[in-house]
Amino acid sequence: QVQLVESGGGLVQAGGSLRLSCAVSGSIFSINSMSWYRQAPGKQRERVAIILRGGSTNYVDSVKGRFTISRDNVKTSVYLQMNSLKPEDTAVYYCGVDVERAGFYWGQGTQVTVSS
Repeated sequence: QVQLVESGGGLVQAGGSLRLSCAVSGSIFSINSMSWYRQAPGKQRERVAIILRGGSTNYVDSVKGRFTISRDNVKTSVYLQMNSLKPEDTAVYYCGVDVERAGFYWGQGTQVTVSS
């Protein structure tokens, strides 16, 4: 079993910053990728950022230059630093981990609300 525990969401004013964390534990052979998704009310879940095993990253266009994904291989954690937040960033944010020989796992989600 693989468990993901997220933290760091909350309410922030536009222009502010938040840092999301996701701790991964359990039977982990190897992690192929770690990612952050978000889902706003009435919208489909979208991938915001991904970091691959080799360290390369990719972001959805709407967050480029504002969000940064990083990881701690020792702690098996993934982070999302979110700067210059906008009201349209309001959503439930989920971390996702692709574990080799085990599958894809989701965190429980954390609410991020950006007020104008």
